[in-house]
Amino acid sequence: MSERRLRLALFGSGRIGQVHARSVATHPDIDLAVIADPFVEGARRLAAETGTKAVADPEEVFAEADLDGVVIASPTSTHVDLITRSRAHGLAVLCEKPIDLDIDTVLECRDKLGDTTSPIMLGFNRRFDPHFAAVRGRVAAGEIGTLEQLTIISRDPAPAPVDYIAGSGGIFRDMTIHDLDMARFFVPDIVEVTAVGSNVFSDDIKRYDDYDSVVVTLRGRGGELITITNSRHCAYGYDQRLEAFGSTGMLSAGNVTETTVRKFGSEGTEGAGPCLPFFLERYAEAYRAELDAFAHSIRTGEPCTPGFDDGVTALVLANAAEESARTGKTVTV
Repeated sequence: MSERRLRLALFGSGRIGQVHARSVATHPDIDLAVIADPFVEGARRLAAETGTKAVADPEEVFAEADLDGVVIASPTSTHVDLITRSRAHGLAVLCEKPIDLDIDTVLECRDKLGDTTSPIMLGFNRRFDPHFAAVRGRVAAGEIGTLEQLTIISRDPAPAPVDYIAGSGGIFRDMTIHDLDMARFFVPDIVEVTAVGSNVFSDDIKRYDDYDSVVVTLRGRGGELITITNSRHCAYGYDQRLEAFGSTGMLSAGNVTETTVRKFGSEGTEGAGPCLPFFLERYAEAYRAELDAFAHSIRTGEPCTPGFDDGVTALVLANAAEESARTGKTVTV
């Protein structure tokens, strides 16, 4: 007899909520039970597209029968409340980053959760990208000897809307936090953070006392050096690259383009099209793999990776990067 299909609810019908809704709705082993959003018209449109129903009140989600888990893709300010309430109902949780912008609020949430059996996963989906995961697996297998340096490059194609920037918590907590988690995917124990930030192209971002360009250097406990380069714009698309350098070699994962076709001619060689336009396209496979891992944890009860504590550590590192950029000092963590 086959296992019962899992039933998940979704909080949030904005851009990232739409990604998760479509991912859940097309999964062969999962049903999307309900979408909740106080802006219910958007939820209704998404529900019509994905063949489910929409509600405005979270309590209607928790009243659902036979619900196995929730995906939290609502605004950051709602995350702690929804995580706490979901876990109180015995539901597994997949929550987008960050848990909250305030580390004390996050730590209080962790204390309230205590030791519970239902899984919780943080939405650092880049760990599930097949290219980055392959590099990490080969590094862990010793293919390049001892890891000495890790370089992560992440540039958005264009700045987010101004109203988003205003409530984002700043580039380190909003954008760099993904790369900080990727750094920990390779080097779990980070002990020092040094960061610099600059405003080189966006007066709108500068107006909110935020940076449009940053470089972060991390030191691992084993002396490993990690460099993260971020920019809020990139003329050639969504720039996502990674290089791992070790004592016996190097592994790299380059940008993904729509085709592997390259042009060679008198005007140049290796001519390729632009990178994929944004995270929706670049990390489509990663979102699917993330959902598979979440479903596996629900069925088996195995802990999720990345979990809540990974979200805590990523925020600690993001705060340290912010402090370093503001003070010009290296921050020990």
